[in-house]
Formats: sequence, C-alpha cells, structure tokens
Amino acid sequence: MTNSEALTLFRQTGALLEGHFILRSGLHSRQFFQCAQALQQMPIVEQFGKALAGQVRSLGAVTVIAPAMGGLVIGQEVARQLGVRFIFAEKEEGKLVLRRGFKIAPGEKILVVEDVVTKGGRVQETIDIVRAHQGTVVGVAMLVDRSDGTVKLGVPTISLIRLHVEAFPADQLPPDLAAIPATKPGSK
Repeated sequence: MTNSEALTLFRQTGALLEGHFILRSGLHSRQFFQCAQALQQMPIVEQFGKALAGQVRSLGAVTVIAPAMGGLVIGQEVARQLGVRFIFAEKEEGKLVLRRGFKIAPGEKILVVEDVVTKGGRVQETIDIVRAHQGTVVGVAMLVDRSDGTVKLGVPTISLIRLHVEAFPADQLPPDLAAIPATKPGSK
C-alpha cells in the first residue's frame, strides 16, 4: 500500500480532518487524523494491517504491543496478520503500564504498533515498558507518521503514511490558524 493509497482511505472514511486542532502533545495543527473513523471498517483495518505486517514480518517479532487506546485496533490486526501474540499498555494514574496479567519474557522480540505518531511520547513510553521487562523492541510500526520521519526512536520505524504536518505551540500560532476556534477531538 502506498502513502497515497493510505491517505485516500483516510479521506474516504472521514478520518483526515481539516481545521484547528489541539493534539495530545499540546501542539496545534490544521490537520487531525481521527483513525477510529477509518478503523471502524474491518475491511480497511485488514488492508492496513496486511500492509504493515508485510513491511515488518522480517523483524521477527513474536509479540505485538500497542498503547491503548489508539493503537489497539491496528495493533491487534497486525498481530493477527503476523500470527503472533498481542498485548497492550494502558494508562494507570496518567502513565502507561502493563496490566491484566500481561507478561514479557526476557529477550522476547516485540513490535510496537501505534495509530498516529507526532512526537512519539506514547510510543517511547511503550518502548520503555518493554525494556523495563527485559524485552527486545525490534521495531515500531504506525499508520501515520506526522513527523515525516523526524521522530527517532532508536529502532526500525515503519509507517503507511509519512508526511510533515505542521504543528505549532499555542503561543506561536500563524494568524490564519489563530482565527479559527480550536477543538481537541482526541477520542471524542
């Protein structure tokens, strides 16, 4: 699946929004990827999962981990396509943690899967969890890399959509963006 084909699916499903948005990172942007809009369609989930799995199969992961909520659907589908175990990290007192009895064995080869990455904070938290449990992160796969490859995570990074989406601190908005009321769509 090409970058263009993936973007087309996002547009067709209404998952690529235009306006003034406050991102999880606190930055402001003209575009917002509401992946849940695309990922509610199982044939699209399957297409995205197959495309990502095809690109990461050679990494040899035996487990996929995703940060909840955004990475859950695509993480599970990538794991299904690879035929491997799927676990997730979720928030507890504001931090991502492993719960529900999930265990990581020392040296276990793990792929991190996320829906959208802007600054990589949640992915880095997930990598840190794997390493704290002595697992080995073999790579990171994502649907959308909003950083256009500038986020460096220290492992192979694969994305279906890689583009630079402008993001601005709240006190440095361009006039056209400042003139539009901001929304924080997140999981709403």
